[in-house]
Amino acid sequence: MKNSVRRASVPQTRPRPCGNDRPHPKKPSSVQHPRRRFLRLAAGVAALQAASSIAMAQSYPSRPITMIVPFPAGGGTDAVGRIVAERMRGLIGQPIIIENIGGADGSIGVGRAARARPDGYTIVLGPMETHVLNGAFYSLSYDVVNDFAPVAPLITQSIILFSRKGMPARDVNELIAWLKANPNKASAATQAVGFRLLMTFFQKETGTQITLVPYRWPDSATADTEREH
Repeated sequence: MKNSVRRASVPQTRPRPCGNDRPHPKKPSSVQHPRRRFLRLAAGVAALQAASSIAMAQSYPSRPITMIVPFPAGGGTDAVGRIVAERMRGLIGQPIIIENIGGADGSIGVGRAARARPDGYTIVLGPMETHVLNGAFYSLSYDVVNDFAPVAPLITQSIILFSRKGMPARDVNELIAWLKANPNKASAATQAVGFRLLMTFFQKETGTQITLVPYRWPDSATADTEREH
């Protein structure tokens, strides 16, 4: 009789993963692939838009530019605008078209510039009256601060007080004395709100009375001053 040896059964156990033997996370399902494609497409569109903007900036200007001068032709603001336009024409190689749009102390012309398409082809020459004082004096249809982007300062301006020949005053002190002795016998020509503000301040500080006469044309105001007796 043969001897038989019974082997003990050993329970089968799975080894624990450790370190690098841990199972890898599941790969994303195919449901996420459209999202990846959408992100790649969005990135491509953004890059295309950026390239288009750069190309447009490099080609600017490709046509004439309109410069609005918010006062009639022949005045100081108009003279500055035409000098600047001539220099710009030579630098950028495009015509600069001057549009003189006077009225309402310059607010009509500035309002047209505010309503123009913001593509860089309509610019406006803005002195202190139109872009500082008008916003304090009037109720405007545009926002002087938020509707415009400043480009560059151009000039500094000095205001000179002068009179016709034969005026019985040789300096400012004698002029003030004569004005006090002759209230409302003198008139002052003004072309914009800045001049009216200045003359009003002068009267308040000196205790004088002057009749303010508004003019649209600076040269006509000068001619009338010379003809007065």
